[in-house]
Amino acid sequence: MLNLQKTVPLDTDYLESLGFVWHTDSDETSYISDELVVLSEAEAEAYYEAANTLYDMYIEAAEHVIENNLFHELGIPFNLVEVIKASWEHDVHWHLYGRFDLAGGVDGKPIKLLEFNADTPTALFETAIVQWAILKQNGMEEASQFNGLYEALVDNFKRLVTLEEDVSDFEARYDGWNFLFTSVKGNSEEENTVRLLQHIATEAGFNTEFAYIDEIEFSPDEGIFYQDRHYELWFKLIPWEDIALEESDLAMLLTNIIKNQKAIIFNPAYTLLFQSKGLLKVLWDLYPNHPLLLESAFEPLQGKKQVRKPVFGREGGSVTILDENAQEIESVEGEYDSHKMVYQAYSELPTDTQGRSYQAGVFYAYEACGLGFRKGGKILNNMSKFVGHLVK
Repeated sequence: MLNLQKTVPLDTDYLESLGFVWHTDSDETSYISDELVVLSEAEAEAYYEAANTLYDMYIEAAEHVIENNLFHELGIPFNLVEVIKASWEHDVHWHLYGRFDLAGGVDGKPIKLLEFNADTPTALFETAIVQWAILKQNGMEEASQFNGLYEALVDNFKRLVTLEEDVSDFEARYDGWNFLFTSVKGNSEEENTVRLLQHIATEAGFNTEFAYIDEIEFSPDEGIFYQDRHYELWFKLIPWEDIALEESDLAMLLTNIIKNQKAIIFNPAYTLLFQSKGLLKVLWDLYPNHPLLLESAFEPLQGKKQVRKPVFGREGGSVTILDENAQEIESVEGEYDSHKMVYQAYSELPTDTQGRSYQAGVFYAYEACGLGFRKGGKILNNMSKFVGHLVK
């Protein structure tokens, strides 16, 4: 059974003073759990090693997809193939950050990859700021976490200029580039997450600005503009697949902007390859029976409990658990039913005494750099809770 430690919750006024305004779910319960998952140093180290190993495997799998033109197999929209290839070929298209969702890792259970949120990962604010504040407010040792996410992002922003591990000469090489940060209007969680990233980029040394997506001008020949200022760097918390499927004109504009080298976009277009759960099948083909992987295929697995999920989806939508006879056990309705489906062998999540499931999320920014948990039902959805952790 999980080792959990109760805490005194952070009050909502304090959370809002941090800029964290999505603290209460629609049923009026707190989104932030009043307990911490207690880990050993060895368990924290295993999460770190797993995420680093998986990232290297993802690089190999993406290269395999590009070399063998498997975009359609992964459900990649055809109008992004060109920009994915263009972004893959040049180091300037740097992957800023992503989050691995993992089963196991505590209570003696092996770590298994569930998926990689590589393009627009959420829970950044919770992992980098909120769980650190919980330790601070409860008088615990603030360093007793696997949580260098904030500092890792500062350094990774600098790598957008140095393009190498060493960022000590960032100031000498930084050429005063303007960095624009963007979200859609009306979503406080996404906006404040973007504003946190903007704050981190400013701390790293960039000239930054925030704008909503509908306030920006895009020119295939000139680049990205806001209030008549040109921006060489653009961060958007808008999924690439949504741009492809819902804003095809913008997809074409961004393709030409990148081809004409008028702006660099984060996260890069190639992170859509990582984001596609179809890559789970490619990983299994390349690394069959790897201890970090679960068997995955594009058709039901024979004689195994498994999970059917869309190649692109959010918050558990359109996900179904199937028994050994491929009969439905549990499902979450969603808007992703039209996407291609992938079948992944089921992995039991660690549970507490109430039977609630816990899933680890490990952030990656050049290396594994931060851990947090979510708890909920068998399928985690938008009512799951964020749970911090403590390393003892």
